[in-house]
Amino acid sequence: MSKTSRLAIDVGGTFTDVVELIPGTGELRFDKVPTTPDAPTRGVMNAFAVARASMAEIGMFTHGTTLGLNALLTRTGARTAVIGTKGFRDVYLLGRTDRRTNYDITYRKPAALLERYDTYEVIERSRFDGTVHTPLGLDDARRVAALIAERGYQSVAVAFLHAYANPEHELRMREVLAEVAPHVAVTLSHELSREYREYERTSTAVLDAYVKPIVRQYLLAVEGELAAGGFDGRFLMTRSGGGAMTAAAAREQPVSLILSGPAGGVIGAAALSRILRRPNLITIDMGGTSLDASLILDGEPVLYQGAEFEQLPINTPSLYIHTIGAGGGSIAWLDEAGGLQVGPQSAGAAPGPASYGRGGTVPTFTDAALAIGYLGSETPLGGRLTLDADLAEKALQPVAAALGMNSRALARGVIRISNTKITGAVRAITVELGRDPKDFALLSFGGGGGLVAVDVARELGIPTVIVPPGQGAFSAFGMLMADVQYDFARTSVAPLAGLDPAAVDASYREMEREAEVLLAAEGFGAESRTLVRSLDVRYAGQEHSVTVSFPAEAGDMAEAVEASFARLHERQYGHTMDDPIEVTTLRLRAVGSVDKPALPLIAERTAGALSPEGTRAVYVSDDRPEVRYDLYTRESLLAGDVIEGPAVIAEHTATTVVHAGDTLRVGPYGELVVSVNHETGEINR
Repeated sequence: MSKTSRLAIDVGGTFTDVVELIPGTGELRFDKVPTTPDAPTRGVMNAFAVARASMAEIGMFTHGTTLGLNALLTRTGARTAVIGTKGFRDVYLLGRTDRRTNYDITYRKPAALLERYDTYEVIERSRFDGTVHTPLGLDDARRVAALIAERGYQSVAVAFLHAYANPEHELRMREVLAEVAPHVAVTLSHELSREYREYERTSTAVLDAYVKPIVRQYLLAVEGELAAGGFDGRFLMTRSGGGAMTAAAAREQPVSLILSGPAGGVIGAAALSRILRRPNLITIDMGGTSLDASLILDGEPVLYQGAEFEQLPINTPSLYIHTIGAGGGSIAWLDEAGGLQVGPQSAGAAPGPASYGRGGTVPTFTDAALAIGYLGSETPLGGRLTLDADLAEKALQPVAAALGMNSRALARGVIRISNTKITGAVRAITVELGRDPKDFALLSFGGGGGLVAVDVARELGIPTVIVPPGQGAFSAFGMLMADVQYDFARTSVAPLAGLDPAAVDASYREMEREAEVLLAAEGFGAESRTLVRSLDVRYAGQEHSVTVSFPAEAGDMAEAVEASFARLHERQYGHTMDDPIEVTTLRLRAVGSVDKPALPLIAERTAGALSPEGTRAVYVSDDRPEVRYDLYTRESLLAGDVIEGPAVIAEHTATTVVHAGDTLRVGPYGELVVSVNHETGEINR
């Protein structure tokens, strides 16, 4: 059967987003189905059911899931052990000294994923240069493996000293575990990170081992359902660092999926920034449970060579994304002082906001948006879910009564508090890092983004808001843009001036050979492979480094790297110094390119005038309880259409609100471009 479709499915806290691409025509179809947290596989299959193509007709399926992240958040991962070098049993539990303990009296050390009785040590020792100081004690290794088997561990992380330089002992330990404890999932630290810093590498291995059995079981179940349905295309998973990896690779390295939930949206935002020629964007992705804020600089997402989960380091590349608990399902509640709070608790997918009619009784952001008129009952969410205004009112009333106000006044307060929190998230990735929000456009997506974007932009002085096509499922669209990607690294601490070009080239070529084998095995021909070299560079004696591109042309390598380093250090930290420069890490990114969907142009209006399809009464305050907002359906808009606020634009997967004085123009790809009038904005006051 011919492959006529590509599918992306992004499982969120409340809804599962679906984007279907028909490569032959370029048509994109956006949809949503409820997330099924009690049975994640069922939710994915429900998403397949709304696609027009059958499984057998889908050539590529890209998937994003928060399953591993949720296991960490709820501490419901596998029972995990860690095996280290004799004498270094406590590397993981000791961690690193945190200077916040000197000035932050509220600081608490992050809770570990295991206890000291879960840590073991084996006789072995390698030096930093890879030479063996003490051979692996096989009898000792078998003894520890037997304990792992006897004590019922489901997973084990092996993290030996300097395994990044010589992995032989870790590889041999896996063989012993396979012999003695074959039922236990095994993670080797060097397969995730070939970099120094023992604690960070061990933490990464422990996180991977903790979620591996759960993620592996889930992916195998999905693969089984796909095979039963006739799917035999390429199955990809999005990665924390952008890009994608095959499902088979994800089963072995699930730590790469932990922070991948919002990655699809950032990938899509970077692609859209290049299409629209707007290189600098602030992105806000407001879903059912949380809001993710990120940056696009010069058409590219900001990438960190490391990340954290609840202060536990993950030594793998990750997109820079700031997440807060502010989504459509965020619960409104009263704190001990009687003050109104919104989130971070969420009603999630089950039961969801009260207005969903699924048994929810507590008020949420969605209920508030319905009560003030941003949302309406006449446009079902995802074409299937009709909101119930009476249930929203019933949920809001008890909190409103406790505060001595009417329910719509409370609802307006819920929206304002949420806007303030979201504004703070945007400040955290701009103002607090020395960037002026006025230099960016705000790209808003997710099911709730269009409800808050204009208010947030006005508060921060951002001149333009852009709402992409299919905003409610835009993260899934971004997944269609994701290439298969692998990251390799080798620690090599040496002065830049004394670096041996031949030795550096030899290290890169070793990584390139490994990358070529991986990409070839996954079906990428030479014409679809790209290998990109880079270096981590820092001032001697400093801790933090800057990643610079490896010089593409032959010549004075040190001079070219120094010039790039100075420029990037000035950009990131605001200064440069005359101190000596040293290299810490050689990096290689290997990319297997997939065909990218092209956003189709939409038709222009050639006859007739655009007119609203009705109005909505929006509650602004007790003095202005029913301000008339013109109502439009996004699917009826054409390129070049202009809408003067106040207006509400409803669509299949989301809603956008613009206020008096704001002007919305429809772009050639169907994007909504809102010019924010900073002289008005009384809606926020």
